[in-house]
Amino acid sequence: MSARPDRTPLPRSFFDRPVLTVAPDLLGRTLVRRTADGLLELRITEVEAYEGESDPGSHAYRGRTARNASMFGPPGHAYVYFIYGMWFSLNLVCGPPGRASGVLVRAGEITVGAELAAKRRVSARNPRELAKGPARLATALDVDRSLDGTDLCAGPDSPLSVLTGTPTSADLVSSGPRTGVGGAGAAHPYRFWIAHDPTVSPYRAHAPRRRST
Repeated sequence: MSARPDRTPLPRSFFDRPVLTVAPDLLGRTLVRRTADGLLELRITEVEAYEGESDPGSHAYRGRTARNASMFGPPGHAYVYFIYGMWFSLNLVCGPPGRASGVLVRAGEITVGAELAAKRRVSARNPRELAKGPARLATALDVDRSLDGTDLCAGPDSPLSVLTGTPTSADLVSSGPRTGVGGAGAAHPYRFWIAHDPTVSPYRAHAPRRRST
C-alpha cells in the first residue's frame, strides 16, 4: 500500500532555486485551489520551464511589462496570463526577485473536487481529460488573471498553494522540447512530464499562424 501524499506546504525556499531545478521537482506535487464553490486539488504531471530574459520562448525575453511583472518575483507567487484571447495559463514563479523565471503547469490529475472541475469542463470525455493541457487545467481550477501575483506560500487562506505531495522519482521523469514554442527556443528540452501518465498532454510542435490576405 502506497503512502498518502504529504500535506506539508512547500516553503518559499523550494521556489527560490533555478527554474530548471524546480520544474521537474514539481512533478507529483499537489496544487491546491480554494474557490467559493469548494476545494480542488491536482497532482501535477506535466510542466514547462521558462528562464525569462535569457530564454527566447519566455514572455520576459524582451524585458518587464505590465503583463509579465509577476514573473520577476518574488518566488513562490503565481503568474497568470491570457492567451489567444480565450484561455488562461498558470505559472509558478521561481528564482530570486528581479530575475524572471517560472514554471508553466501544463497538466495534472484532479484528485479532489473532480465534480466541481467537471462542471467547468463539460467537454471532458473522462476524468483524465479534466486538466490535460494548460488551458483545460486553468478552466478546471477556475484560474484567471485575478489570481496573478497570488502568494502560494501565504498559508491556508490563500486561493492557491502547493503541498509536498508525492515527489516523482527521477527515473520516471521524461523531458523534451516545449509544446508550441518556435524560433530560437524551440529545441530547449524544458518540458518535463511523468512518463506514461494518462493525464499528460500530447506534444505539438510550433505551427506558425497564417496571416489572412
